This record gives sequence, structure tokens and C-alpha cells, in this order.
Amino acid sequence: MACCDFSLYAYAPNKAAPIILLVAFLLSTVHHIYLNFHFKSWRIAGTLPWGGLLFTTGFALREVSAFDPKNVGIFIASAVLLLLAPPVYALTNYIALGRTLYYVPYLSPIHPGRVISTFVGLDVVIGVITGNGGARVANTEATPSELSAGKAMLRASILLQVLSFLLFVVLEVVFHRRCIKAGILASDHHTAAVKPASNLRGILQLMYTSSIIISSRHIFRVVDVWQGASGYLETHEWPLYVFDGAFMFANTLMLNIWHPMRYLPNDNKTYLSKDGVTERCGPGWIDKRPFLLTFIDPFDLGGIFLKRNKEKFWDREEEHPVVDDQGPPAAVPGEKEVKESEEAV
Repeated sequence: MACCDFSLYAYAPNKAAPIILLVAFLLSTVHHIYLNFHFKSWRIAGTLPWGGLLFTTGFALREVSAFDPKNVGIFIASAVLLLLAPPVYALTNYIALGRTLYYVPYLSPIHPGRVISTFVGLDVVIGVITGNGGARVANTEATPSELSAGKAMLRASILLQVLSFLLFVVLEVVFHRRCIKAGILASDHHTAAVKPASNLRGILQLMYTSSIIISSRHIFRVVDVWQGASGYLETHEWPLYVFDGAFMFANTLMLNIWHPMRYLPNDNKTYLSKDGVTERCGPGWIDKRPFLLTFIDPFDLGGIFLKRNKEKFWDREEEHPVVDDQGPPAAVPGEKEVKESEEAV
């Protein structure tokens, strides 16, 4: 590129890489749409096509921007979409962990539904901050004060994103340790004949792998934001295609092959008995506190302090029918009492 040519990039943007990635993400997205229809899992894995569409559109605009590097609008739109897309894949992990906690309720550190509401709520806030900050930083016509505010917003959003995801990983590890201590992941359960325990191990491994991939991308973004526009990551193109491109495609491809619903029941009333073998259909987890209170205090620290007793339906598992290959029965003992309770994902 001649020195007199104006460009929003600090390098000559690659014109082939965006096409490769948009096609790859588009194919993955189409397959995720098929899988969601196949498993009837839109409420659990609907975020996967959503994230794929964000990446597909982001790289499509990146390709357009490579041929028109002076166009501020396209440049900003591409940058913001590629910033917003990875956290959507993190939402899939939150929802999958929530459904896993419903599956093993007696080992859950918190109400399973609060995993979703708490982390999704945080991600919505982070997404708004990221979108606003990214738009200001990418806008070459922004004033110095707007640019400074945009950088501050991006730094805050990235740090909040990292802290939120670290908290999620801690919750994941606590649950995993409880499973090990309870013996439901013991080696004698890892046989083809014992599908529930094997599925539980599979979903944990899937979430750990996805968490490592997403965390790597978060670290890249933290370094990128702190280095600024003159830093190595902004003045070289390959890191974007490695961390936002290849890493995140590896994550979505993994979920194409090992879809979460291969391991989890579709009904959140289905739970695993303490023997680690039998699946039963119970009334579901009930939290009678007001929704706002459950959002503010997802761990029910108030209940622990006040020594408030919780209903432990899993201690009456003999009252709950065994789930067969056709799924849970139409009626479940105790279901009438919880019909009006919140319908958690």
C-alpha cells in the first residue's frame, strides 16, 4: 500500500482469510440449526447459531472492508460484531452448566436457574459496554474525549468479561469436585452400560475444553485492549485470525461434533439418582424467593445465614418414576405443586 493511501488498518488487510472463515462459520451455523431441530434444543443451544451468524456477518463485513479500507461504517460494524460474537458462545456454556446442575441437583452449589440468569445478565451488561466502547474506538472521527471514553469502556468490559468467566469456571470446578467426592464419576461407572454417568463426564469435559478456548481468546483481547492502537496485536493481522477466527471456529466445530444435547436430558425435571446410574423424573428445583432476590443472591447466602431449610426432593427419589428410553412420564408426583414456579432453562 502506498504511503499516501488512507486506510483504517495499520497493514494491508488479507482478502482471502475472511472468506475462508465466513464460509467455515456459515457451514457450522447451518449444522447447528439442523442439530437444534434434531435435538429440539433451541432453548439450550440456540446461542450456537446466533454466535455463528455474528461471526459470519463480522467476517463478511471484514472482507468488504478489506476492499474498501476507508469506509468507517463497515470497519466499525465488523469490529463490533467480532467483539460481540465470542461471549455468545460463552452463553452456551452457562446454559449447559445450568442444565447439568438440574441433572445433579444435590451437588449443585447454587440454584441451577440462577447460573443462567446471573451470567447471562452480566453478559448483557458487558455486551452493551463492549458495543459502545468498540464503536467509539473504531470511529476515526471521534473526539479525543470520546476516544478516551471508548478505550475505558472496552477495558472495563474485557475485565468484567474475564472476571465473569473466571467465576463461571470456579463454579464448574466446585461442582466437578463434588461429583468426584460423591462417587458418581467413579471408574466403575465409566462403562457403556452406565450411560448417565458417562454422559455427565462427557458434558464436563466438553465445558472444560470450551472454557479453555474461550479463556484464551479473552486473554488475547485483554492484551489487545491494553496495548492500544499502536500495539503489536493491532498493527499485525494474524492474531485476529488465530484467536477470534481459528480458536473460536475450533470451539463451534467441537460443539457441532459433540453437541451438548448428546449428554443432557431435554427436560430439566429429569435428574440423576445418587447411585449415579438411575435417571428419575422429579418435580424440579423450586426457589420460592422473589426472582429479584434470587438474581441478587444466587447462592442464597441469606438462607444459609438464617438457616432456612430447602426442599430436597432428591431425598425422596423413591417417589419419582424412573425415566426410560422414551423420556420422562407425562405426569410426575409433585408436579402440580410446582406448575406455577418459574420455568428455568
